[in-house]
Amino acid sequence: MRAETKGSKGASHEPRATSHESRAGRPVRLARAATKVKNLGGVVRAVRAAQRAGRRVVFTNGCFDLLHRGHTRYLEQARALGDLLVVAINSDASVRALKGPSRPVVPAEQRAEVLAALAAVDLVTIFGELDPARVIRAVRPDVLVKGGDWPTSQIVGADFVQSRGGTVRSLPYVDGASTSDLIGRIAARSARRG
Repeated sequence: MRAETKGSKGASHEPRATSHESRAGRPVRLARAATKVKNLGGVVRAVRAAQRAGRRVVFTNGCFDLLHRGHTRYLEQARALGDLLVVAINSDASVRALKGPSRPVVPAEQRAEVLAALAAVDLVTIFGELDPARVIRAVRPDVLVKGGDWPTSQIVGADFVQSRGGTVRSLPYVDGASTSDLIGRIAARSARRG
């Protein structure tokens, strides 16, 4: 089974924890960013537990192909809106459908683990559809967030979240920080050298 379908088909995405020896020779269990990457069922269980404990859950989604300053600022701002940030990323197949055959540059499982390594991000899942409507309905976040290039009225899942008493936010876009621009600059430099 390809990695990109694991999250959407319910197969386990749970990574193996690693252990290393301490200086005293005793095994030490290390937390890894990959432990924050879960299939949808794992995310839903964690979110329900957080909500039962009174924590406010924020949700966002995207391709997050090449992580850049715009992404990190956006994710930090999103996390500041609540107590737990869930990030759903597009599978490789859905990124290709949305962005073209040369994308993604980075495979889904790697994109997920890189995002999970960020302090602002609490949970990451991969979805196979072109939009996150099904994931949003399953997660039932308290806050739904997208970047400033998305007006609130066009954010997928906005009606659902608002109908449950949640809020929807469009956060400021960081000028000059986009994956497409970054790929374009890399391609231009490569062409000059070639």
